[in-house]
Amino acid sequence: MDRYPHPHASRDSGPSCQHHRRKREHSGFPERSHHQNKHFQPSHHEHLSESGQSYKSYATSLQTLSTKKELYEKVFPLYKQPIEVGCFSLDSERRFFNDKRQLRFYTDPGLNPSFDLRDGFKDRYVKRDENVKEKLDHILSALDADVVTWRGHLTKLLTTPYESREGWMFAVSKFRGTVYISEVETEAARRDRENRTERHSEMMYWGYKFEQYMCAVFSAWSASSCSRLSRS
Repeated sequence: MDRYPHPHASRDSGPSCQHHRRKREHSGFPERSHHQNKHFQPSHHEHLSESGQSYKSYATSLQTLSTKKELYEKVFPLYKQPIEVGCFSLDSERRFFNDKRQLRFYTDPGLNPSFDLRDGFKDRYVKRDENVKEKLDHILSALDADVVTWRGHLTKLLTTPYESREGWMFAVSKFRGTVYISEVETEAARRDRENRTERHSEMMYWGYKFEQYMCAVFSAWSASSCSRLSRS
């Protein structure tokens, strides 16, 4: 959970929510500076919601973020080191605990580790149901924070000018002075996820397996290749 200052936050009597969608420069929308706050015009393609109703008129309220690199080539801002404002744990069954019980210890693998990142993928890997969207449910207990979001969401926002392949959509809500940012799965992202190849899934598994090798439940414990890996 990350906390970042929001100097313009004010105390609202109720929540407000809007979606922010990224666009590419070749999409035909008029250019604007980052100081302006204009709505972009909807495309000629009809977008349908899950209920089958058109939200073409709703799209006019979506704000866009320019991807022109020139807008961001300025003096590098001063970033302060993040501080922890809260913590929580999720076990292998995605149960919530308001403590650090799932915190792992770093284990030194030595200079020549022999990790088998494929080990367990076929027979011991417990996959998550990616159709279940948890959004920000597990971090909404954070109090006295200006911005509540996942660190990866901020990474995606900040790398927008340099990423030209994948789009994104975020839901942003401001409630009682706190801004909540949660990612909304786009139609393209859903198709990519549902059509993910076995090779792609295995490569994603390598990252989880590497974490298992590098982190231990107890400080004197080293990862065993026989242990089951559950993505939590």
